[in-house]
Amino acid sequence: MSGKTLFDKVWDQHVISEIDNGPSVFYIDRHFIHEVTSPQAFDGLRKRNIRVFRPDQTVATADHNVPTIDQHLPIKDKLSRFQVQKLAENCEEFGIQLYGLGHQYQGIVHVIGPELGITQPGFTIVCGDSHTSTHGAFGAIAFGIGTSEVEQVLATQCVLQRKPKRMKIEVNGPLAKGVLSKDIILYIASKISTSGATGHFIEYTGSAIRALSMEARMTICNMSIEMGARGGMIAPDETTFEYIKGRKFAPKDAEWDQALEKWRQLYTDDDAEFDTSYQFDAADIVPMITYGTNPGMGIKITETVPDSPDNTKALEYMGLTPGELLLGKEVNHVFIGSCTNSRIEDLRLVASLVQGKQKADNVQAMVIPGSKQVEQQAKQEGLDKILEEAGFHLRQPGCSACLGMNEDKVPAGEYCVSTSNRNFEGRQGPGARTILASPLTAAATAITGRITDVRELI
Repeated sequence: MSGKTLFDKVWDQHVISEIDNGPSVFYIDRHFIHEVTSPQAFDGLRKRNIRVFRPDQTVATADHNVPTIDQHLPIKDKLSRFQVQKLAENCEEFGIQLYGLGHQYQGIVHVIGPELGITQPGFTIVCGDSHTSTHGAFGAIAFGIGTSEVEQVLATQCVLQRKPKRMKIEVNGPLAKGVLSKDIILYIASKISTSGATGHFIEYTGSAIRALSMEARMTICNMSIEMGARGGMIAPDETTFEYIKGRKFAPKDAEWDQALEKWRQLYTDDDAEFDTSYQFDAADIVPMITYGTNPGMGIKITETVPDSPDNTKALEYMGLTPGELLLGKEVNHVFIGSCTNSRIEDLRLVASLVQGKQKADNVQAMVIPGSKQVEQQAKQEGLDKILEEAGFHLRQPGCSACLGMNEDKVPAGEYCVSTSNRNFEGRQGPGARTILASPLTAAATAITGRITDVRELI
C-alpha cells in the first residue's frame, strides 16, 4: 500500500461519512465569514429556526465593503454601509465573534486568521471567499465555499464536499535578485494556465518553496484558485511553527507541545502518489507581469505581448498589441494591498525600495495594509513615514482597489500595476486595466512612472 500525501492525511482525518458515488460529509475546524457572502446564509438559518452549531469555531470580520479612509465615520456608500451593519447585527444575534470596523483585530479575513494564530496546521478552513486557499500555507486544507455552503457550515459545522485530485508543483533552486513569491506563482500560472489545476488540490514543494517565509508562502497558496485548483497547501516545518508560536490564539504551554507533536506528522510520505506533477527551476523565474485579463496571461517583464488568436479580446480590452513591450509603458496607478500582498513583510519590502526616493508625479500610489495589526506595526517600525515621504498614500485596512470597492477605483481606460490576485475586466473599476505584479515591481513602477524591471533599482 502506497503512502499518503499531506492532503490525504488531513482530508481523511475530517471525513465524517461518505455518500456512495457522491460527496463526503466533511468536518470544518474553522469558519471565517465576512459581510459579502454571509447575509443570505443567516437568513436561511432564521427561516428554519436554527442556531449556529458551533459559534466558537466561527470568526467574522468586515473587509470587502469597508472604506480605507476615515473608517471612524459612517460609510458613505449605501450598500456597503448596509452590508457591514448587517454583519454586525447577525453576529450579535447568533453569538459570533466579530472583528468589525474599529476593532484592533479587524482586517482582510485571510490576513487576520494567520496573524492571530487562528489558522493552524492540519485544520480544515472555509470561508465564502475563493482566496481562502491562502491558509493552506500552514498545511491546512482551506477552500472557498458558496453562500448555501456557508449556511451548511453555520448549521452543522460540516460541508458536503467531493475529494479533489492531488497535484504536486515542485520549484527548486535559489531565487534570483528581485524575484518574490508573487513572481513564482505568476510564472506557474503562465505555464499551466488558469484551468491547468482544475479539479485538483495542489501541494507546493521543493527547495525554493521551503526557503520562503510564511508570508511569502501565503502569497503562493492564495493564488492557487487562479489556476483552477480547489486550493493549495505547503507542509508545515520549523518556519511554520516559529511563525505561529506566541500568537494570540495559538496553543500555549503543554498544549503547544502536544500540537507540535501532531503537526510534525503532517508531511507527504516518500512513496505517496499524485495524480499530476509539475517541476520548475527557480533559475528560470524573473520578475513577472500580466498583459491580459486573467492571471494566467503572464510574461517575464522583459518579454513582449504574445501573439495568439486567444488573446484578441483581452488585448483589445487592455489596449495592447501583439509584440508590444510593456517594460517602460506609462502607468498612472499603483495598488499595493489585497489578501495576496498586504502583510507587514510586503510593506517592509516596498519601504526598503522607496526609502529616500520620490514617486513619479503621474502616479497615484495606494498602500493598503491587510489588517489593523499590520497598520499598527508599520507605524511602529516607521514604515508609514518612509512611504508618505516617498509620496505613497498609506490608507486603512480593507480589500480596497483589489475589487474596486467604495472610492478605491481605477478610472476607465487607465492602467494600474496591482499586487492583487485578479486582473479580470472591470475588476478594479469599470474599464480599468489591471497589470498584476509583485510588491517590488509595483513600487519600482510607482517611482519611475513606467513599468520597471526592479532589478535595475536594487
